[in-house]
Amino acid sequence: MPEKTIFSICGMCSVHCPVQINIQNGECRFIQGNQYVPGIKGALCVRGAAGLELNMDDERPQFPMIRKGERGEGRWLRVSWDDALDRVAEKISAIQSQHGKESLMWSDSGDCFSDLNAAFVRGLGSPNYHTSSSSFDINVHHAAQSLFGFGGDELVFDYKKARYVILQTRNLFESIDVKEVNDLLDGLEAGCKLAVIDIRATVSSAKADRFMLIRPGTDYALNLSVINLLLTQQLYNAVFAQTWISDIEALLAFVAPYTPKWAEAETGIPEEAIISLVQEIAGAAPAVIWHPGRMTARYKDSFYVSRTAFIINSLLGSIGARGGLALAAKPESVGRKGLKKLVDLLPEAGGIRADGVGSEYPLFDAKRGLLHRAFQAVWTEKPYPVKAYMSFGHDPLSEHADPAALTRILDKLELIVCASPFWSQTAWYADIVLPVSSYLEQESILIQQNGLKPGFAVRFRCLDPVFDSRPDWRIITELSKRLGITELSFDSIQDIWSYQLRETGVSMEDFEERGLVELTRKPVYEKLSAERLNTTSSKIEIINSLWEKAGIASLKPHASMPVPEKGLYRLTIGGCALHVQGHTINNRRLFPRMPENELWMHDSVAIDMGVSDGESVEISGNGYCAAIKVRISRYMHPEAVFMVHGFGRSIPAESRACGKGVSDIALMSGGLGQWDPAGGGLAFQEHFVSFKKR
Repeated sequence: MPEKTIFSICGMCSVHCPVQINIQNGECRFIQGNQYVPGIKGALCVRGAAGLELNMDDERPQFPMIRKGERGEGRWLRVSWDDALDRVAEKISAIQSQHGKESLMWSDSGDCFSDLNAAFVRGLGSPNYHTSSSSFDINVHHAAQSLFGFGGDELVFDYKKARYVILQTRNLFESIDVKEVNDLLDGLEAGCKLAVIDIRATVSSAKADRFMLIRPGTDYALNLSVINLLLTQQLYNAVFAQTWISDIEALLAFVAPYTPKWAEAETGIPEEAIISLVQEIAGAAPAVIWHPGRMTARYKDSFYVSRTAFIINSLLGSIGARGGLALAAKPESVGRKGLKKLVDLLPEAGGIRADGVGSEYPLFDAKRGLLHRAFQAVWTEKPYPVKAYMSFGHDPLSEHADPAALTRILDKLELIVCASPFWSQTAWYADIVLPVSSYLEQESILIQQNGLKPGFAVRFRCLDPVFDSRPDWRIITELSKRLGITELSFDSIQDIWSYQLRETGVSMEDFEERGLVELTRKPVYEKLSAERLNTTSSKIEIINSLWEKAGIASLKPHASMPVPEKGLYRLTIGGCALHVQGHTINNRRLFPRMPENELWMHDSVAIDMGVSDGESVEISGNGYCAAIKVRISRYMHPEAVFMVHGFGRSIPAESRACGKGVSDIALMSGGLGQWDPAGGGLAFQEHFVSFKKR
């Protein structure tokens, strides 16, 4: 059989890089980035390269299963797909008949393939659709909404054309979004400067022209001092501000006390370094990107950190600028039609949401939801009982703080259904497990990619399923048929594609050559306009009256971060280049390269404790104790310790990952209640731990 290339979209993390798969004799010979996508350059990160190992992993769910014993016990009954789907449909129907349509809740990762998921929940008549955004990026999304009237996903970081990039709480070179990494590397090669603000040294800081080691939890203080300098020294773009920014005088009065000298005492960053940085970025404006963060579920003021980052970009004139935060062009921007949305096939479900979005929290985005608040509603049964939960490709028991508390909440549910291509803590605790095919084994709905070059992309099936798994779209359409949701009762993926492409002028044949369809040849740089700014004043609103009315201050006075008590250290967490959350730890290719996480600490702390690099300590928090190896760094802030998120899994079916490393979230007592009420994000880094030498 001759070699052929099939185009797909990687499923190893939420970035979903476009890839191409070389197939010969029915087998995958090579996976690489899609060479036709600008910025990808045929490259793929190490996680993407390990995608074939996921496909061949005999320790992932292989067939539909129904729980036999107690939840979490690991006793399963293998059933047919018809039996499993019939059981799910019967249980959902019975629960909704007894408790009401809203008694079902759903969560997924909220990625580019979630349109069909949201449509399915609408078809069930429930308003309770949620994503993982509240444990990830919801603060930055709402910060953008409060200023511009649109979310952060409508801005494009134009790294390739930037003259200065500031990464604040963003470890871009270890995330990894291949296109972003390549674009920034191209920008640096062309003369762009890079500053990194972080509590520890990272790969990103190693590539920076300027590294600023900041005291944990004081980013808001730094940003206020930067705004102070820009305004008081008249280093901002006055023409842009006069045209597009409201309430400049109010902003100037608010930041008056927050000088660089004041910020030095709060952040530990020298006054001279702050002044020098501001002068440099003002000279490079408007081709400047002050990154507002990506994983912004960190502190109780992370919404304001992101909001002030956007304000800094606005004062520099970077919003809508080439080399700054460009506006994402849509198909309509180039005179074309976008994909038809599957969610629009059904009317929006009525009733109030369990998480309070739209009522208690009127301005938060219902498309993302507040999953941690929904779990609290399960526990209290207010505003009504929630008795059925469907988790689709999402693992809240590995993502949310205090999993022991979340487990007690899940025990109040009558039904937990988990659909996933890999074992997760949530799947192991579910009543019914529906195995989703790996990304190489399935085709998916089309996705629309807004950006400098808007277009569409497809994931084609590359290989036949190794086990008795099914594509995500088929699971939903089969359930829709059983539950009477006729609008989603598609018989094939081709039928879904045909619906999505109506009025676009694009056919499926157009995807064969490159796996994507670009709707324009040249990048589109849209200018900022009153029509684009969806605010009351049609300007960037420093003081947003709608948010003020909802009880959310547009400008919040700074509160100093207390020093931890002696013997306690702020627990900080993050990702790495090798692993994604926890689901890649059992991967046969990735596990040997990083089988467990380590505890980063400052060398002075290690000296006081009498431990050396590589030795083990016992870390304690929330009644949870575990042994972990130490990694000592002079470029780690002494008030904090750091560990990579996702370890400490307890699924016996995963022979490699089970019991390896330490669970960061198990150390977070009361974590579901620690969140930023202004932006909606959880506050993972408001917890403290102690440790002792073993």
